[in-house]
Amino acid sequence: MTCTCFPPPAGRHWVLRGLAILLLGGVLGAGGAAPTSLQETLRLRLQAPGSMLSAADAVDRVYRTGAEPRWITAAGPTAQADSLIAVLRDADRDGLRPSDYHLAPLDSLREHLRRAASGAQDMSERRLADFELLCTDAFLLYARHLLRGRVDPVEMVPSWTLGRRERDLAQRLDEAVDKGTIRGVLHALRPQQPGYQALREALQRYRDIAASGGWPTVPDGPKLEVGVAHDQVEALRARLRVTGDLAVDASAAPRQFDDALRAAVVRFQERHGLEADGVVGPASRAALNVSVDRRIQQLEVNLERWRWLPQDLGTRHVLVNIAGFQLRVMEAGEEQLQMRVVTGRPYRQTPIFSDQISYLSFSPYWNVPHSLATRDKLPEFQRNPGLVSQQGFEVFRGWGADARPIDPSTIDWNSLSARNFPYRLRQRPGPQNALGQVKFMFPNRHNVYLHDTPSQSLFQRSARGFSSGCIRVERPVELATYLLRENEGWTADRVRRAMGQSREQSVVLQEKVPVHLLYWTSWVEDGQVQFRNDIYQRDGAVASALDAVPPDPRDRSDAGGARWSP
Repeated sequence: MTCTCFPPPAGRHWVLRGLAILLLGGVLGAGGAAPTSLQETLRLRLQAPGSMLSAADAVDRVYRTGAEPRWITAAGPTAQADSLIAVLRDADRDGLRPSDYHLAPLDSLREHLRRAASGAQDMSERRLADFELLCTDAFLLYARHLLRGRVDPVEMVPSWTLGRRERDLAQRLDEAVDKGTIRGVLHALRPQQPGYQALREALQRYRDIAASGGWPTVPDGPKLEVGVAHDQVEALRARLRVTGDLAVDASAAPRQFDDALRAAVVRFQERHGLEADGVVGPASRAALNVSVDRRIQQLEVNLERWRWLPQDLGTRHVLVNIAGFQLRVMEAGEEQLQMRVVTGRPYRQTPIFSDQISYLSFSPYWNVPHSLATRDKLPEFQRNPGLVSQQGFEVFRGWGADARPIDPSTIDWNSLSARNFPYRLRQRPGPQNALGQVKFMFPNRHNVYLHDTPSQSLFQRSARGFSSGCIRVERPVELATYLLRENEGWTADRVRRAMGQSREQSVVLQEKVPVHLLYWTSWVEDGQVQFRNDIYQRDGAVASALDAVPPDPRDRSDAGGARWSP
């Protein structure tokens, strides 16, 4: 089923507006001729102008073949409606807003109809119809958001290529109502990967922390490490106990930085992608003082990113978390490999997209992109022309079969510029090659791939955004051996020999392997909540879109809207 739906506004103003509309004659627009039956009332209310339904087209399709009510009888709301409202009330557990799903108007209408059922006032078919249609609208919208996200990922990430999950939501609605399984049907639309559920549980833990007052700050001051005695150590202990990094120990001296506190600091640093040295300096202090509300927002943003993903990432696949500087190889839900990676600098960002690794190139040449040749290599060669030969570069004039080699010693490098650079650079295979000794290819329009690197020291850094967009991998032999396991004879020893040869060799994989370049700043690993810096400053846009107020459905003239799920 395809539906055009706009999330309704979040916040108190929407609650008040919804209640005001109810008092003025109903959420579904102006009245009309007096209906002759409940079904006729439903039909008329669907046709009324000025609808406040967020998924009006989808709701109309549900009732098009017959306006059979699903949530009401002539006596009032059903138990199924009560179940739906209870589920909607818990939407915040998925990082969504219950107010987006007509919760206040539904509560008010239900109370009105209950009073009518008890004889306290007349039963209004118009109110019954409004309640019915709002329930269906809320079900479809909430289902849509659980299934595909509240925000359109393409608006956030123009390079987005992952297919999104599809379900017939009208069919799910009928199934839920017929079998009395409202909660089960809706919750089955969530991402079913363990990572999503773990992040939901983390969100609830951090919400509980916020409800208890959050955590104390650690004021600016001296470096805190083993042996230091200071009032700030006591504040540090209190801060780390709140998040469970430090166990309560009544025997510890509050002002003394001891070995147990150092171990707790290391745990905190590892969870936040910091240098895990057990010393509280400026970077650790800044992470400690990020508010619980900011961490909750971070968890909500990353839950939304999970909802953008397809259900099936591939039986076996490679997953790169750009913000976490981490690569995982997954197979049948189990991790096979994990390694550090180097990703793009903030001004040369690694793009977010999916593709399939199709071949490996051993002992590769590096054909330097023109932009990198002029931005990076030309200034180096102008300072020291001898680097051209020392680093194994070849210079060509022209491209393709007609390109002719040029002796670099005959070139006046200082006379060249980004606008005047008629050459092509190619670096020969070898230990100095920027691509290392193997690259993992999934041809794409971004010209991005995974590759080895001679700069192994970078993997020891906690923040590893140093590349020009490609992903450098820490353990290329293990990754190549895994990917080539369907290719007969490709053992780890053979991989090493191929990496050490002096000529380039390409090997096509017998079975292509999906690769997903994604961006997560929070996840759960081995039961520990992980947070990372938002290196590309992307969390804010998603958070703003999740909180933004869409156009009033009665005022919009288009069938879509920026940043909202189509």
